[in-house]
Parts: sequence; structure tokens; C-alpha cells
Amino acid sequence: MSEGNGQPKKRFPLTLDLVTGLAGRRKADAAALNSRQTATQNAARHASSGRPLTAASRVHEMKPPPPAIDRMANMPLVSEAVRKAMVQRVAQQGVRDPLVLAALEQVPRHYFLEPGLAPQAYVDASLPIGYHQTISQPYIVARMIEVMREGVAGKLGRVLEIGTGCGYQAAVLAEVADEVYSIERIRPLHERARANLRPLRIPNLRLHYGDGMLGLPQCGPFDGIILAAAGLDVPQALFDQMAIGGRLVAPVGAGEQRLKLIVRTRRNEWIADMLEPCHFVPLRPGTFG
Repeated sequence: MSEGNGQPKKRFPLTLDLVTGLAGRRKADAAALNSRQTATQNAARHASSGRPLTAASRVHEMKPPPPAIDRMANMPLVSEAVRKAMVQRVAQQGVRDPLVLAALEQVPRHYFLEPGLAPQAYVDASLPIGYHQTISQPYIVARMIEVMREGVAGKLGRVLEIGTGCGYQAAVLAEVADEVYSIERIRPLHERARANLRPLRIPNLRLHYGDGMLGLPQCGPFDGIILAAAGLDVPQALFDQMAIGGRLVAPVGAGEQRLKLIVRTRRNEWIADMLEPCHFVPLRPGTFG
């Protein structure tokens, strides 16, 4: 495989210290950017467009809304045909994994959005979900899962998601893995994800409220780990939670972010690749709410 700029990817054994300290980040090549994740911009724009948060609105914000199922059943912009068209666009952008594309087609993205945003559910863009967070762009969801699954013929075994958000990516992951564990640091979003996912009755998905930077060591090791927020690098606690042969995909960087793939090849050996440009909300420690 090659990187977005056509140059071969570098793959070499790295110790844990070297992987976590990897600092060589190349400048983004505009030609390599298929579709940039616009999470931070959308969240900031959404936050700035609303009225000041009063005590009453804070109470409303803390209450998870009822799931969006059936409330938009007759809206043409959330039809199955529109969802299939979204999947076709994602495939045209370069995602080839048939299991990932089938999962994207299976999960109704509009279930995870407020009714006012539901008509935009199948546009290839990130959208605000509150608390300065977003539901990720469909292309970047598919791309990150495809990278994590590379070389796997069937389903992955056990997968960890850092940053549940509204629950959409967790639902997609549950279609491509035997077990999915997802952790969210913002309690109202954790509760909202539970409300959104409950009617879908996904048996192989477990949600946790906690600090995603610590992972879930009690549930590991994981064959795949995926981060839905960007730090300066991957938290060290996650390295030991990877199974041998496991693959971790995360956005890294501050102003300029790229997807980073880490593969654990032996007990004390990892290899790392820097992939295409992206844009995510920041990865933060601790819990909120």
C-alpha cells in the first residue's frame, strides 16, 4: 500500500518509547485529501450560533432525547435509497472493504441525530451532537474501520472504540466485529448513545462511561482499537491493551492532523504508519457530567 501522496509507507519495528514519541509529521498534500473530517469547525459553528445557555436550557441539554426512530419515517431525505447513495459516494472516495460498506448501509445514521439535523444525515460531513462534539463524517468512519480491518477476511474479534459520542460509529463497528466495547467521557452523551442504541438491540455492543485515554484493560486485549478524537499522539495506556497482531487507528496532531496506524507485531514491538489528513475534536482526559 502507499500513502496519499503516492510514496511508500514506512514500516519498521519500533519500541513503545519510539512509537509514542514519533514526531515526523509530513505536511498535508492537498491532492491526497479525499474528504476532510470537519468536526471541530462544525461543532464550533453550532455552538456559536445558539443562544446563551440558560439554567433551563442546561437542564434540557443534560437530558438525553428520545431515540429518533419512527419520528422521521416519512421523510424522503432519510430513506433507504438515500443511505445507499451515501454508501456509493463513500466507495467512490476509495473505501473498498465490502463488509465495511455493508455495515454503513445497514446502520441508519439519522437515528443518531436530532430531528432538525436528520435531513442532513446522509451528507458526507460531520454534524454537531452537543457538548462541542460531533457525529463523524461517513467517509472517515468507513476509512478508519477499513484500515483497522486490513488483512482480516471475516469479522474482527474484539474491538475498543474511544469516544462513543451519539453511538453511530459503535453501531457500525458492531456489524464488523464479534465484540465491541465503546467508552465515552461525557456522561450525557453516554446516556444519549444508550438511548439511541437501545431500540436497535445490538447484542455484541457494550457501552462504558469513563476516561477513554485509559482504555478498558479489564476487557482487553483488543484486536482493534479506534479513536474518535485527536491527541498529540496515542495514549500509552492503549498500547498494552492491543492483542499481538492488533491494529489501532487514531487521528493525531494539533493544528494539522493525520490518521495514524499502529500494529502490535510482538509483545514489545509495534510498527507505525502515518496516513491521510483528517480533522477531529480534541482528545481529553478525565470525565465530565
